[in-house]
Amino acid sequence: MRIVVAPDSFKESLSANEVALSIEKGIYKVFPEAEVTLIPMADGGEGTVQSLVDATGGQVIKLTVKDPLMRDIEGFLGILGDKETAVIEMAAASGLDLLKEGEKDPWVTTTFGTGQLIKKALESGSKKIIIGIGGSATNDGGAGMAEALGVKLLDSQGNQIIRGGGGLKELTSIDSSGLDPGISRAQILVACDVNNPLVGENGASQVYGPQKGADKKKVGALDENLKHFASIIKRDLDKDILEVPGSGAAGGLGGGLMAFLNAQLKPGFEIIKEIVDLEQKMKGADLVITGEGRIDFQTQFGKTPFGVAQVAGKFGIPVIALAGTLGDGHQVLYEQGIDAMFSILDRPMDLRSAKKDAPLLLKNTAERIMRLYRTPPKGIRG
Repeated sequence: MRIVVAPDSFKESLSANEVALSIEKGIYKVFPEAEVTLIPMADGGEGTVQSLVDATGGQVIKLTVKDPLMRDIEGFLGILGDKETAVIEMAAASGLDLLKEGEKDPWVTTTFGTGQLIKKALESGSKKIIIGIGGSATNDGGAGMAEALGVKLLDSQGNQIIRGGGGLKELTSIDSSGLDPGISRAQILVACDVNNPLVGENGASQVYGPQKGADKKKVGALDENLKHFASIIKRDLDKDILEVPGSGAAGGLGGGLMAFLNAQLKPGFEIIKEIVDLEQKMKGADLVITGEGRIDFQTQFGKTPFGVAQVAGKFGIPVIALAGTLGDGHQVLYEQGIDAMFSILDRPMDLRSAKKDAPLLLKNTAERIMRLYRTPPKGIRG
């Protein structure tokens, strides 16, 4: 029997590789002779760097960068096994989780640290850079990122504008002559799973501003500032990002990456599946096991279990998904290629205990599934 194990990470608990290894142990308890292929997966969100480093035999590089409030923190990026591809999670430098509740304010938070991560990737000689842009604390349109890479964003006095979404209103000109020359030699791919335009009722500020700490008044002002930012970009860089789907992702960072780095936005799972060669590795499998920390109705919108199921469906391979929690609407996944879903919890427990015991819970659940899988049908007794 050949089984492919292709899970995402369990957030704040286990990396995708650790999840896969735990499932593998459960499989071998029942089928010691099975051929098990482990493929740590991700969808561009938290855990993407570690998953791709694990899957390709790469390495994680740690460095000091600025957080959303320009404080020094330890950030990281991954260099994949080919030595030519770098992977970045913008949340590692500019993420909402880096701030305490009272510190959240997209008027002042900046993507400067994300630019520092990109610069480090260029210095490493990377010819391709993949940037996951989920979980941002910012609404500056990528202005801070551009500044860190050498772009000058100037006010009417010729001074650099104040960082953050609030400073964009003072922008009068963009000087990109100092942009890191490595950008022209690198392919930039952005893992982006939302289609929000830069501004308007579905734009960055209106949809995501409140969760980043903006009140109604600031949301309106931030929206106007991004609109102004886009007009200067169009005039000085000849790039129109205002209505491009995905330009509003991560507080407009999606648009900024397109404007300043000529980046291409693609669904996160699509990028990752190509890097790990998922389709080729899945061919000929008898069963696929996937999973993530929570499976619910949102999983169908590009999350790893959905993507894995879509690939398996091309080859008619049954798919089983494991999760810490099966949330509202998870049943819709039965119509999207997942044949069975199981929560790994085997008793009432708090979140802390569930995270601590996750490796054992995954192993035991996988073992129970394999025992059922091994049991031949005995028919219906009358």
